Amino acid sequence: MLATVLWYALRIGAALQVLPVIGGRGIPVRARLIVTIALSAALSSVLPAPPPMGVDAATALAVLREFSVGVAIGMMLRLAFEAGRLAGELVSQGMGLSFATMADPLNGAPSPVLSQWFYIAFALLFFVTDGHLALVSLLADSYGGLPVGASLPDLPALLSAVPMFFAACLRAGALLALPVMMALLAVNIAFGVLARAASQLNPIQIGLPTSLLVGLTLLMLLMRELSAPVGRLFEDAFAAARALTG
Repeated sequence: MLATVLWYALRIGAALQVLPVIGGRGIPVRARLIVTIALSAALSSVLPAPPPMGVDAATALAVLREFSVGVAIGMMLRLAFEAGRLAGELVSQGMGLSFATMADPLNGAPSPVLSQWFYIAFALLFFVTDGHLALVSLLADSYGGLPVGASLPDLPALLSAVPMFFAACLRAGALLALPVMMALLAVNIAFGVLARAASQLNPIQIGLPTSLLVGLTLLMLLMRELSAPVGRLFEDAFAAARALTG
């Protein structure tokens, strides 16, 4: 039983290590280990036991294969959160908040405050839309398409899903930020024209607070419409992860 749990813990632990919100540096190592062991023990009771393996090169390759599959599953879902980070960086440049940074628990490096705002919004929507339950179902189904010890299918066919979903994430991030960016661009152009017409007007002292106020107002309105596009992005992420495991 212990060997079965440990075999399942390889793929699940690798996926949780890469996943945002549930894994990563923002969650203590002990908490990640407890979640990994609990999920592995639960899935081992409903999934078939892995084949017996000895201490040889085939077992080492099987361990590396489990780690690779888990990381690939986690990276697909992490790319969806990177779309929110991209949207936050684009909006922060128009609002003049690109200099306001804070520690990013997802990447362990400073990032704009608005990127953190989008990250928190994506995390809340992930749990509201039962993304954590879909994640457990995805991990369980991955063992049906790619059991422990089985060889990987055609790699070029599987890896072709990665650039397609990466392009979808870039498009989603740009589309989320586009309405706010266009409105802020119009505000900046208007204050630029006013500064040219009346040289005594200081565009920095007047335009920057106005851009900040307009941007925050638009973000409040955007939050009300964020559920549908982010939900579709999560669905595409789960579909891309399922394609990796056959």
